[in-house]
Amino acid sequence: MLKSKTFVKKTRSGGVMKIVREHYLRDDIWCGSESCSECKQESTVLQRDACIESNLCPYPHYLIPDTNVVLHQIDVLEDPVIRNVIIVQTVLQEVRHRSAPVYKRLKDIIHEKEKHFYTFTNEHHNETFVEREPGESANDRNDRAIRVAAKWYSQHLKTSKSDPDGLKVVLLTNDQGNKEKAEESGLLVYKCEEYIKSLIANPELVDQLALSNDDKNEITSSKMLFPEHLPLSRIQAGIKSGSFLQGTFRASRDNYLEATVFVQGEGEDSTEVLLQGLQNLNRAVHQDVVAVQLLPRDQWVAPSSVVLQDEGAAKDDDAEEEEDRALRISAAEAARKPTGKVVGIIKRSWRPFCGMLNVSHIKESTRHLFTPADRRVPRIRIETRQASTLAGQRIMVAIDGWPRHSRYPNGHFVRSLGSAGDKETEQEVLLLEHDVPHQAFSQAVLSFLPKMPWSITPEDMVKREDLRHLTVCSVDPPGCTDIDDALHCRELDNGNLEVGVHIADVSHFIRPGNALDKEAANRGTTVYLCGKRIDMVPELLSSNLCSLRSDVERMAFSCIWEMNHKAEILKTRFTKSVINSKASLTYAEAQMRIDDTTRTDDITKSLRGLNKLAKILKKQRIKNGALTLSSLEVRFHIDSETHDPIDLQTKELMETNSMVEEFMLLANISVAQKIYDEFPDCAMLRKHPAPPPSNYDILLKAAKSKSVEIHTDSAKALADSLDMAKVDNFPYFNTLLRILATRCMMQAVYFCSGMDSDFHHYGLASPIYTHFTSPIRRYADIIVHRLLAVAIGADSTYPDLMDKPKQSALANNLNYRHKMSQYAQRASVAFHTQLFFKSRGILNEEGFVLFVRKNAIIVLIPKFGLEGTVFFDTKDKATPNLVFDEEGPALKVEQHTFCIFDKVKVTISLDDSNIQHQKIRMSLIHPVIPGVSVPAPDVEPQAKKPKLDR
Repeated sequence: MLKSKTFVKKTRSGGVMKIVREHYLRDDIWCGSESCSECKQESTVLQRDACIESNLCPYPHYLIPDTNVVLHQIDVLEDPVIRNVIIVQTVLQEVRHRSAPVYKRLKDIIHEKEKHFYTFTNEHHNETFVEREPGESANDRNDRAIRVAAKWYSQHLKTSKSDPDGLKVVLLTNDQGNKEKAEESGLLVYKCEEYIKSLIANPELVDQLALSNDDKNEITSSKMLFPEHLPLSRIQAGIKSGSFLQGTFRASRDNYLEATVFVQGEGEDSTEVLLQGLQNLNRAVHQDVVAVQLLPRDQWVAPSSVVLQDEGAAKDDDAEEEEDRALRISAAEAARKPTGKVVGIIKRSWRPFCGMLNVSHIKESTRHLFTPADRRVPRIRIETRQASTLAGQRIMVAIDGWPRHSRYPNGHFVRSLGSAGDKETEQEVLLLEHDVPHQAFSQAVLSFLPKMPWSITPEDMVKREDLRHLTVCSVDPPGCTDIDDALHCRELDNGNLEVGVHIADVSHFIRPGNALDKEAANRGTTVYLCGKRIDMVPELLSSNLCSLRSDVERMAFSCIWEMNHKAEILKTRFTKSVINSKASLTYAEAQMRIDDTTRTDDITKSLRGLNKLAKILKKQRIKNGALTLSSLEVRFHIDSETHDPIDLQTKELMETNSMVEEFMLLANISVAQKIYDEFPDCAMLRKHPAPPPSNYDILLKAAKSKSVEIHTDSAKALADSLDMAKVDNFPYFNTLLRILATRCMMQAVYFCSGMDSDFHHYGLASPIYTHFTSPIRRYADIIVHRLLAVAIGADSTYPDLMDKPKQSALANNLNYRHKMSQYAQRASVAFHTQLFFKSRGILNEEGFVLFVRKNAIIVLIPKFGLEGTVFFDTKDKATPNLVFDEEGPALKVEQHTFCIFDKVKVTISLDDSNIQHQKIRMSLIHPVIPGVSVPAPDVEPQAKKPKLDR
């Protein structure tokens, strides 16, 4: 049956357009139930014996949740107890429109066979489709459509069963009006909460119920702690008039009473608004999109230099005292910033948060506080009857709402992750908190992998250049199995040199738009944790068919240059190829070959040629203004049985590290230019913005404290002045300065060339750049491979590749995934560092002051690449006399003044008093300040002899 609807629509130009929409209705849509004898269905989902033990419904029954139940109670629906659920099309469409994350979770549940969730297309069923009535809102029409579907199911199952009183349909809704209308229609209907509380099989499921409104279980007469949020209409009008600003709320890690709101502007016009005090933060949570109003200029303040963490009692009425303290901290600061207050929430970014339960001291209490692992997220009040079981566990909790009169938001328990401190549990927390997709690859994804055994066919060879005769080799860190790149260098008959960079041809195996491609695009990057790798693509590709291992034939995408002996490029060409790597070397093995003068084999000669050219290329890059910065990376030696870290050391870089890096950079620049020339509107490029001048403040002050002048007018000026920066009898000074300079830099980002005009890569001093050399572990490189393949006629294009907005959206996701990957990696290093120091007792080490705060100094320990904070206002000691000089910056503690780069000696130990937030604790040994410094321990554990890494 066909229904058509005609209406007119006004166009932008002022004309009128007639639109006809056709809607098909059918009589043959299945109900999906095993007990049905009427529907001619090929397969069934809903069980005949649909028993969920319930005091309210002691008979077999199916559940039909309305849209709000799905949106707010998705945690409950995911529980294994909840089975045989009918998701009507109306609900599915509404959920898709209102919440992409919930929609994805719902689709995942529907695909789980053991859950028996069935999608019923009521909008195309002749007996369940309903027209919107005159004056009826879209929401009321949808509620009516759900009720009609529930009514149809009840009658359909009665007429199709031999036992008419057996199987029933239960409608779940939290809307009182909807419930009353359903009851009038003779439907069996319950509120979600009363149904869940009736379940016998899993009484703990009540803990996972989201609160139906903000004021639930609260004392409504208590005083209001927060201003009211403005309605969206007022907010939008205020943003349009310029009285409000819209931005992303970013809470401080160090001070729970401080945050900034990042307001995105045109080009470089972005600004940050500072917020201080509970009332001005006004119930915003990290990453929420908020509306802020600037305060008058005389109320602007500066960011606090004090580390202030929320460790107080869980009271609502102690907020004012703490707020006053936070405001007093920065009232005397000179460097004031635009300061404002949150007036409304535009979009919540709430997600399930990992953390631990603070069990209430009140006996038999069901109300407890949950402390998130992320210090930027406030503590959350939840109700649970499992407190004794959950104590000491890592759990997940979701926020339901934040009433005006409550110091903390309300939420509900989602699930337990395992015992706190357990390595597997902590790794799971780390991945969840940094939103790293880490589930096993689905069968749909794996179905697009090549069938084994696999080999290169004659048809493949027709389209590729045969480079198997070349002396190609790879140089990587030890233990690397996902080998992306290989190199070769040989002398040509004309005396010039041929240099080739050969990159794994991953795009041959991953075709656009299939499930494997979509999964790789979503993951964006491989995530490297200590002792574990979360692959972007399945292992068959990452460690086998795409990995350029030695002595096997592999497909590659080659960038080949003809160079003279001055490393000047005479010709560049790109080709799909087949290679056979002659050696898979580590950096150390390659370095030994180069240094061993007795070796004259082809591989060694190739490496020497590459190394010689790389030195020239690097010298030229630095001459052009490229920066050579520094960051201390550490490498753990992991016990093969316990997987505990047994040694920790900073990574050692060799000439061969630099050799590989130079040719990867050169290949990326060459490819960037080629794809931009061919596709100026849709090339996937990478840029590194120049830092704003204010970013350099700390670097300039630090250098000035040692009478060294740093110029930051350009990358070249910075590079030159860093090269010149030396202090007598302080050889490590230059490295420290470069570490500090690294902290001043902006994040490099992917972008679509047609959506931006600034392509410059500040750190590399290159006018154009992209990523081409690591397609096994970065999805951006796969896109670049596809663009390059089209540019040289080796592959065909597809619509999304040439779609600017889609390429731009993809770049944004890749930037997010890359950032989260970096954070996850740092968190993994921090956790393994804690494990390393746990069994070491107290160590004495020398370090350097990297930053000075009002109440602390932040110390870098070069031996371990470790940063820690020495506090001078600890609770267990009387606070010494502290004088902070913002301009220095310097901190006078009693009679001693600390400046950046001062050498100190500290004790290092693990403070595990708070199992969730274990931290490395440092105490000052030298300089000796009476009443502040601690005596050095008599016996120090023997340090292990460092091993050569790379």
